[in-house]
Amino acid sequence: MTSIQRKIWTLAAAVMFVMAAIWIALTYYNQRTQNQYNTILQRYLHMNEVTNASQMTVTALNNYRLSQTQENLRQVDEGKERLRAARREVMDLRNAENDFALTSYMNLVDSLIETTDRSIMFLSEKETEESTNAFSEATRISKYISEMTLTLLDTELKTYDRFYRGIIEQSTELKKFGIWMLLSITFLLLLFTYWFSLSITRPVHKLTQAAKELSRGRFDLKVEVTSNDEISFLAKMFERMRVNINNLIQEIQQKAQLENELQQNKLLLRESQLRSLQSQINPHFLFNTLDTLSKKAYLEGSEETSDLLASVAGLLRYNLKRLDRSVTLYDEVKVLRQYMEIQRARFSDRLRFEADIDESCLYVQLPGLTLQPIVENAVIHAVEPLEDGGTIRFAIADDGDRVRVEISDNGPGMAESKIKEILDAEERDRAGATEGHSTGIGFSNVVRRLRIFYGREDVIGIESSAGAGTRVTLMIPKGRSEGKDDQAADRG
Repeated sequence: MTSIQRKIWTLAAAVMFVMAAIWIALTYYNQRTQNQYNTILQRYLHMNEVTNASQMTVTALNNYRLSQTQENLRQVDEGKERLRAARREVMDLRNAENDFALTSYMNLVDSLIETTDRSIMFLSEKETEESTNAFSEATRISKYISEMTLTLLDTELKTYDRFYRGIIEQSTELKKFGIWMLLSITFLLLLFTYWFSLSITRPVHKLTQAAKELSRGRFDLKVEVTSNDEISFLAKMFERMRVNINNLIQEIQQKAQLENELQQNKLLLRESQLRSLQSQINPHFLFNTLDTLSKKAYLEGSEETSDLLASVAGLLRYNLKRLDRSVTLYDEVKVLRQYMEIQRARFSDRLRFEADIDESCLYVQLPGLTLQPIVENAVIHAVEPLEDGGTIRFAIADDGDRVRVEISDNGPGMAESKIKEILDAEERDRAGATEGHSTGIGFSNVVRRLRIFYGREDVIGIESSAGAGTRVTLMIPKGRSEGKDDQAADRG
């Protein structure tokens, strides 16, 4: 073991010994105090449990009187059993100071159980008036129990008042002891640190000077450090580095050459990828073709067909360009209107769309293709299967530090298991495609992208019941305004 190691181990052993002694003392004191606290707290909790059990029994008895079902009767039995268990726990708290009061307390508990049984018996014999009187008596007994519980708790507080004051005094003395101990340990550590640092800084200074000379290219100077520890080993390593420096330079040159070849290979790979992309269909050709058909339809007098083709072109262009980055709510609403124009042309009067939009909320950021897949899901499940069609309502409103977006329909609703599947699924892209989403973006995929984008789980909620339709609520934080970094959206 070298000198530096011995010094470090000596310091570590001293610190650990002092810390262990302090820890043992504090642990023993804390455990003793905690046990005393727990004993007193258990006494309070046991007494309070009697009050809670009596109130529960009376409440259950009242429910049984109002509705004589087996479930309510079972709750009455549970209340009585809980009351008996609490009574047994309180019996263990008996001492010379509370013997008389605790005996009266136990008698009240027994009276409450007996009165409860009598009320149930009268009720089973159709003697309503006697059952009511018994219930009133049980209520009064429950109040007496609550009042006596407070009296017993007050007695306990007075009994252990001296104990509390003793703990406070001990804590004060312990704090003073801790301060003196901290000052003493700090002083000793400062002395040892000063001595330890001198034994290291002197040879390190010599080693630093030698390193500066090596950095200037002075490879003819020998590195010498006269010490008997690890610094001497470092000096020998510097000397070996001086000898091997030329070999290292050659290795660096070889690595640079290999990296250059790797960059050339990457360029060749990119070139092959570009050539592969050039062989694919350019989506702009499709956009231009749809625009040409739209203009031609307009010139021929088919304005509705022209508008429909323009909406299809805009929707397709948006789907291909906006999925990989964030957009504003304004952009989402715009493409949603185009989508609804296409669906209205398909369903005519069967599809009714109602919108209530607060224009001041359209600046917030959200992932691309968020609203249209949700509305598409509503069209598929709430409008398409029904002969009379359905109504889709879309609303945007300011909600404090968030923007509330609600999409609801009057369709057949959604099962609870389906809602859980949508909100809990991690990968649902394939499921979205099988449900008939023309965009290829499933409902669960939208949920996952929203949570990743905002870094929180409560951005979307789904409410639905059989025959009452479905409502999807988005709570979009206002913190993401237009122009901020869109890297989070790229992850979605």
